[in-house]
Amino acid sequence: MPRGLVFNIQRYSLHDGPGIRTTVFLKGCPLCCEWCHNPEGRSPGKELLVVESRCIVCGACRRACPFGQSLAGEGVLPTRHEDCTYCGACVEACPTGARQIVGTEMTVAEVMAEILKDRIFYEDSAGGATFSGGEPLLQHEFLRELLEECRARGIHTAVDTCGFGCTDHLLAVARLADLVLYDLKLMDDARHRQHTGASNQPILENLKALDHIHQNIWLRVPVIPGVNDDAENLQAIARFASGIEGVRQVTLLPYHKTGVQKYRRLGSGYALDGVQPPSAEQMSHAADAFRSCGLAIQVGA
Repeated sequence: MPRGLVFNIQRYSLHDGPGIRTTVFLKGCPLCCEWCHNPEGRSPGKELLVVESRCIVCGACRRACPFGQSLAGEGVLPTRHEDCTYCGACVEACPTGARQIVGTEMTVAEVMAEILKDRIFYEDSAGGATFSGGEPLLQHEFLRELLEECRARGIHTAVDTCGFGCTDHLLAVARLADLVLYDLKLMDDARHRQHTGASNQPILENLKALDHIHQNIWLRVPVIPGVNDDAENLQAIARFASGIEGVRQVTLLPYHKTGVQKYRRLGSGYALDGVQPPSAEQMSHAADAFRSCGLAIQVGA
């Protein structure tokens, strides 16, 4: 059975589909959205994360690292260096738990064991398991195995996708999922490339293909001030969404800053410094654009 790289399993999740859910986050994403609140999910491989507030600059990590003595400087090891093999020696040596490896190889059985811990909550709330990322389609074989296991055990499933990937993989996964959460961000291709690093054409075409085989799609639209919250873009998304028969609702997700600290901990910069979350009034105006096209709207947290 295939093994997957998981960077988080979030229990008692309330915003990734109906009811109480367990959300499994699979590592790797083909997009590089400037507002991403899970930057630790972008890379398809393991990464090192350092929580600066816990670090006491004792140098134990450098002494434990097989390559530590050959690196320039003193004290704390950098989060990124080309010789790192993610052996975990620096993590084990850290006395305060400041260093963490992001990404754990897991089998289908190991993930299912975590999902099944909360089965009673699914049954009481009409919840289930959601597979997110990153982009779960990058681990499509592992994802299919998980969906098949959930189906065999009667667990409701949702797949949260950015839609950028192989159409055949998307449709194969969607046929096994009870619900597809599908992200739409920007309708203008040039702006989409600017803010996510990739074209939106595969995403739009994949959504059309998905509509032919799945009738339970929830669109998710992040609302980021100064990036995609203009009336022209929101109305364009609403018009496109209204032509997709399988769309059952549109969830508007207000931009938040909870992931900003992660960028520094990963040793990278954050592109949207200074951007503030949208106000209730801004979210209300955004919702109006979709209601005017006859779409059911939910404003998320």
